[in-house]
Amino acid sequence: MSAVRPVMRSELRAMLRNRTALAGIALLAMLALVSTLVSYHHMRGAEDDRARQQAAAQEAFDTQPDRHPHRVVHYGHFVYRLPSSLAAFDAGVDPFTGTSMFLEGHRQNTANFGDVMQSSVLVRFGQLTPAFVLQVLAPLVLAFLGHGLLAQERERGTLRQLMLQGASARTIVTGKLVALLAVAGVFLSPAVLGLAVMAAAPGASVGIALALMLAYALYLGVWCVLIAGVSALIPRRRDALLALVAVWSLSVLLVPRLAPDAAYAAFSLPDRLQTDVGIAADLRRIGDSHDPDDPYFSDFKRNVLARHGVERIEDLPVNYKGLVAVEGERLTSDLFNRYAERSARIQQDQNALVAAFAALSPTIALRQLSMAAAQTDLAAHLRFLEQAEAHRYRMVQQLNQLQADGVSYADDTARDADADRRKRVDRAHWQEIPPFAFVPRQASTLFRAMLPGALVLLGWLLAALAVLALASRRLEVAR
Repeated sequence: MSAVRPVMRSELRAMLRNRTALAGIALLAMLALVSTLVSYHHMRGAEDDRARQQAAAQEAFDTQPDRHPHRVVHYGHFVYRLPSSLAAFDAGVDPFTGTSMFLEGHRQNTANFGDVMQSSVLVRFGQLTPAFVLQVLAPLVLAFLGHGLLAQERERGTLRQLMLQGASARTIVTGKLVALLAVAGVFLSPAVLGLAVMAAAPGASVGIALALMLAYALYLGVWCVLIAGVSALIPRRRDALLALVAVWSLSVLLVPRLAPDAAYAAFSLPDRLQTDVGIAADLRRIGDSHDPDDPYFSDFKRNVLARHGVERIEDLPVNYKGLVAVEGERLTSDLFNRYAERSARIQQDQNALVAAFAALSPTIALRQLSMAAAQTDLAAHLRFLEQAEAHRYRMVQQLNQLQADGVSYADDTARDADADRRKRVDRAHWQEIPPFAFVPRQASTLFRAMLPGALVLLGWLLAALAVLALASRRLEVAR
């Protein structure tokens, strides 16, 4: 180790004397810091805005006047998903999927109002977050800084001189690698500070934040080892730089861009029009609660009358229209859930195929891991849809049951001037419906979701170390 330090210090001094290298280090460190501050401020603003809108929507729902329960079903309700504590580090798919939903009877809506829908098209190229800076920009800057670590020494002929003075190739390579790792640590420092602040937020997991920090350190370590290996294998700086830029373009830009297209081609997801047409056709087959002659609901009517031992629906102890609403919502919700589950399975298959491309790109492995840790991945989005739908179903069925129990059938079918007043129920019933609260995944689940990406990154590190070991042996032989 004592022999490694002089090599490391010499390499760092050379970088600091090089104005271009120094400017690159300073600019990327500042960009990492700015991205952390901007993203944190943006996410806190989004959290406050969604919290205010959720409170306003809840107040509007609770303060409805006395009215018929089925009118409340159609009035609907908005629910919002607040960002996780680490969402400021990696926005993930949230800007594309939306974070709010409108809940109403007889329909299962999708999430809306993603940032991409409300912002410039440039948002599609990536938001300025610490994750984007470290995943995309940091490896490129490291390649420009480190492509000449050993190639430059070989071009100048100083490498052989160092080795003739007693320094081994392994010592030289290790010292220069440690210098490049130190630069990577400078790039990582602002993001680490940001993660520390985010992990201190209520409900955050320090363990998840620490694991995420280690994953990014591992990712930058993979690039540093790979850069040192390429610089040792290729004797000319220009050729080494071209090779590294090509590797960066393929693994950071091209493969992550082509992987989703390949996944969509392999597992095609029906569009909104196809889904709506399919749902409408299936709804006609399962039964129409508004058609008195519908075969399914004719049988339903006979079963209800037999169960209560009466001959007419007017003699039932509950409002038959409310019972029909309960049964109709159960049927349509089961149908909506089947379509939603099919869509979720296809999206999960697509995501699994994209993750398989991590064998060609460590960026994909880190991206999957990072989004899982920040709870901005596909699983978090599907969890929000599932919980919102469960809340919608409970809310609608509670109102339908209120129609069955709180409004008489005679009043519900009356058409006289005072009928509308008699159909209304007390507004206190709306306030009895519990508010929506999104429940995020537990830390243990997040660790399991992060594990595959971490294993892939470890595999990349071992492969990069093998390349570096091969290059070191070649340098020893060249002496």
